[in-house]
Amino acid sequence: MFTGIITAVGRIAAVHDLGSSLTHGKRLTIECPADYLADVGLGDSIALNGACMTVTTFDAAAGRFTIDISAESLAKTTGLDRTGPINLEKALRANDRLGGHLVSGHVDGIGRVTHFAQVGESWELRILAPLALAKYLAYKGSVTVNGASLTVNRIQDQAEGCELSINLIPHTVQNTALGSLQAGSGVNLEIDLIARYVERMLGSAPTSEKANA
Repeated sequence: MFTGIITAVGRIAAVHDLGSSLTHGKRLTIECPADYLADVGLGDSIALNGACMTVTTFDAAAGRFTIDISAESLAKTTGLDRTGPINLEKALRANDRLGGHLVSGHVDGIGRVTHFAQVGESWELRILAPLALAKYLAYKGSVTVNGASLTVNRIQDQAEGCELSINLIPHTVQNTALGSLQAGSGVNLEIDLIARYVERMLGSAPTSEKANA
């Protein structure tokens, strides 16, 4: 589990194929700030742009680690198949502050940035989310964008999806990789975990109840 509070901005420094076919995944080498890996061990979970991945090797002194990402995960995410800046978050400890919201690290869909511009001291980020995610997005609700927990300021349903507007304060732009986004960029989206359970409770009865009806 994660909170959506980005703990460091890293960089995908290298991408290596794990095989020659489309069914093979890739091995990513991630560079991170000094001392970021001081409390990390093999097998630990770190979210990369919102996708939970497992540390397969690491060199704390050099500030780099590797993860293996499957072809399935590559198909369901964006930005993990090429070099560039990336948001990092270590897994939540039981005694940590929950500064954002509960985040599973499982990407629900890929959104597309439609607008990103400075407004006063802040920045307005607008994203077109897939139609299938529209019902989970609400005014003043939470959404995870490339691993960052953010608040939805406005939503507009459209035929091709749901456009959500988010306000980014200067601190967020300066301390995450979101500042590198531009119109047309793809982003990893994860809906609020609570919304999943609300839909399940209101949308259908358990299979056992249906069988006995």
